[in-house]
Amino acid sequence: MTTVYEKPQVFTDAITTYCGGCGHGIVGKLIAELVDELKLQEDGILVWPIGCSCLSDRYYDMDAFMALHGRAPAAATGIKRADPSKFVLCYQGDGDMVSEGMAEIMHAAIRSEKFTVVFINNAIYGMTGGQMAPTTLIGQYASTAPYGREEINSGYPVKMAELMATMPGVCYSERVAVNTPANIAKTKNALRKAFKLQLEGKGLGFVEILSMCPTGWKMTPVKATEWISDVLTMEEQYPLGVKKDADDPNPTVPVVISKGV
Repeated sequence: MTTVYEKPQVFTDAITTYCGGCGHGIVGKLIAELVDELKLQEDGILVWPIGCSCLSDRYYDMDAFMALHGRAPAAATGIKRADPSKFVLCYQGDGDMVSEGMAEIMHAAIRSEKFTVVFINNAIYGMTGGQMAPTTLIGQYASTAPYGREEINSGYPVKMAELMATMPGVCYSERVAVNTPANIAKTKNALRKAFKLQLEGKGLGFVEILSMCPTGWKMTPVKATEWISDVLTMEEQYPLGVKKDADDPNPTVPVVISKGV
């Protein structure tokens, strides 16, 4: 019998704690597949944040470190500089990165640190009760925005992939999603590209991933996957595509720095 699919070897037998329909599990599987394919288990170190993915060190049989809230890029900087031969992956959510940790990610980009950043954007604080995040969309409901986010009071959503693309120290920035099989395949390709650029010592690679949060959004898992692609919701305010690629100075999707970035 031919084996066509099996659990990634780097995965442990631990049961994940993600809600049903959450995108974190999909992204975690893609990372595990690439760790196996690129043989990163022995020389890789995962840096986890405070947030829904904070228990992820249990899921991977490889070295890992949990940083303080928002400080994953600072921790990843220390690890990578202490041993540049290591593959270092910094994994963060939108509350952890764009609220508590904005200074850390920006200064890591300014310094052109040579690690990979995976940024999960579900446009809400998922772990702590569905509060409005810096990435919450205009008009989107949250427990702290019961009438929807209004720019006059709360400003505009932060577009991290575009923002990071403006930084000279960032060699790669792309926004992808995990709401359809086709988008999941593109997400894996983006992650592979960012991983390989780190292995080549090119600079900081940044992959923003639009991810479902059915619990925080108060939606069914099916509706949450559809909402990402709805005309007036997530993909319109967060357009997918490559924003910067050191190997291609003219990416297919141009950098657009619009009002409210």
